[in-house]
Amino acid sequence: MVKTNTRTTSMMRLYFRIRHVLTRSTFFLVLILSIVGVIFLSTVSPAQLPSVEKVEPPLSTRGADIIDARKRPVLLRGVNWFGMETETQAPHGLWARDYKEMLAQIKGLGYNVIRLPYSVKALRGTEISGVNFEIGSNRDLQGKKPIEVMDAVIQEAGRQGLMILLDSHRLNNQRIPELWYGDGFTEEDWIGTWTMLAERYKNQPNVIGADLKNEPHGRASWGTGDRATDWRLAAERAGEAILRIAPNWLIVVEGVENNVPGQQLKQHWMGGNLEGVRRFPVRLSIKNRIVYSPHEYGAGVFNQPWFSAIDFPRNLTTRWEKAFFYIARQKIAPIFVGEFGGRQVDSVSKEGIWQRRFVQFLRENRLGFSYWSWNPNSQDTGGILLDDWISIDQPKQELLNQLLPAQTMQATR
Repeated sequence: MVKTNTRTTSMMRLYFRIRHVLTRSTFFLVLILSIVGVIFLSTVSPAQLPSVEKVEPPLSTRGADIIDARKRPVLLRGVNWFGMETETQAPHGLWARDYKEMLAQIKGLGYNVIRLPYSVKALRGTEISGVNFEIGSNRDLQGKKPIEVMDAVIQEAGRQGLMILLDSHRLNNQRIPELWYGDGFTEEDWIGTWTMLAERYKNQPNVIGADLKNEPHGRASWGTGDRATDWRLAAERAGEAILRIAPNWLIVVEGVENNVPGQQLKQHWMGGNLEGVRRFPVRLSIKNRIVYSPHEYGAGVFNQPWFSAIDFPRNLTTRWEKAFFYIARQKIAPIFVGEFGGRQVDSVSKEGIWQRRFVQFLRENRLGFSYWSWNPNSQDTGGILLDDWISIDQPKQELLNQLLPAQTMQATR
C-alpha cells in the first residue's frame, strides 16, 4: 500500500526559521525523560522479557531463526526511519533534530535495527534538503550527497550498536512502483544500485542485509514463471548479484499482493502475500540467507473486508498462518515483519484491536519486526515520535515494549 510519508514544505521551512529555544542541556533532559517515561510506564514486567545481548555479525539463518556468528538466535526488533526515498533525499526530522541524538533515542528505547528506506533516484542524486545544518552533528552533513548521508547514518548507527537493513523502497522519489522496474528505471538500474551498495558496505558489520523491493503489488506475481512479473524470479536474480559481492548479507524478500497460483486467501496487503513460498521458495546458491518479510496493517490504513467479518478478530490468526506464518512454523525460513503500524492502540477500535492482537502474535511466536514508523509524519499511521520529533507516543511505545527486551537505561548523547 502507498503510505503518505512526506511533511509539507511549509512545515520544514517553519522548523528552519525556529531557533532552538532549549539549551543543549535542556534538550537532553527532555530526551532522557521521554525515554524514562516510556520504560516506567510500560505495562510489561521486565522479568517477562529477555535481556539485551550483544549481536555478533555476520548473521545467517537456521530453520526459522536468524542467528549470529556464534550461532545464537537473534531477534531483530526495529523501526523504519524514512526520508531517503522522498524528495528530501535524507532521513526526515533532521530539520528538528541532531541525527546522532535521533539514533541514540532509538537505541535507548531498546530497538536494535533500523530499516532504512531509499530510492534509486536519491542514491544517484547530488543534493539533500530538509536538514538544519545549524543543529549539532548535522553540520557534518552539509555539502554531502545522499549516499554520503547514508554513510554517516550507517557509521554512527554502528558506533551506537544499531544494525541497518537497507530497503529499496522506491525507484523515483514519488511512489512505490508495482514492480522492481518502471518509473524510468530498468531492472539493471535496480540491481546495479544493490551491487553498488553491497560493494560499499560489505565490510560495514552493522549492515546486515538487503530488503530487495518494497511491497510488490498490482501485476507482480509469484510462481508464474513470467520473467516480466514473477517477483520470486527477480528476487533470485538480485539476491545472487548481491551475494557475489556481500556473501554474508541476509536477503530479505517481501511477498506480493495477489497473482499466486493456488493462493488460499482472496486478498492481501501489498507485499503481504507469501503463500507462494510453499510451492515456489526463493532459491539462492548460498544457503541460509533468505528471510521472508510480510507487511501487515489495520483498518486505519484501509478497511479491508476481513476487519468487517463476523468472526473478527478471531479470523486474524488464520489469515496470518496462511499468508506467511506457516513459513516459520514449518522451519522453512525466518519471518521478519518489515512493516506494521497504525495510530490506534486501544481495545475498542478495529485498528486498536488488530494492533494489539498482532503484537501478541509477534510476541508469542518470537517474530522479528521493524515498526512503521519512527517518523510522526506518516499520514495514515503516525509514528513512535510525536510531531515535535522529540516526545514519544506513550501508549504506542507501551504496546511495543511487550516486544522489546529488558533494557538497562543508557545515557543519551
